[in-house]
Amino acid sequence: MQAQMFGDDRTTIEVGATGEDRAADYLVRQGYKIVERNYRSKLGELDVIARDGRVLVFVEVRSRRSAEFGSALDAVNVHKRRKVTRVAMNYIAYRRPRFDEARFDVVAITGPELVHIKDAWRL
Repeated sequence: MQAQMFGDDRTTIEVGATGEDRAADYLVRQGYKIVERNYRSKLGELDVIARDGRVLVFVEVRSRRSAEFGSALDAVNVHKRRKVTRVAMNYIAYRRPRFDEARFDVVAITGPELVHIKDAWRL
């Protein structure tokens, strides 16, 4: 298990940062181009902004040491999706990126398992 690989003394922030690094590496291997990581605004944060061809992709990354309290995918509920969407709208208004389409992907990492949900929802 990943928690055993790194030891159980990692903080939640460290688990999250490791998960984001792993997710970004995975996305690059899938052909995505990383545009920005950890975009912050007063509304919240976007973990990864990437391009999949001409599509602008906002990637929500969730990481958990284990499934003891539910999988990482379970953490991307309707409330989280709404918040990420609001931050994405702020990003678009502020950065003014050119894009044909925009979508949201989720990369959920629970222990050693990585699950990628492409096109989890749209603007």
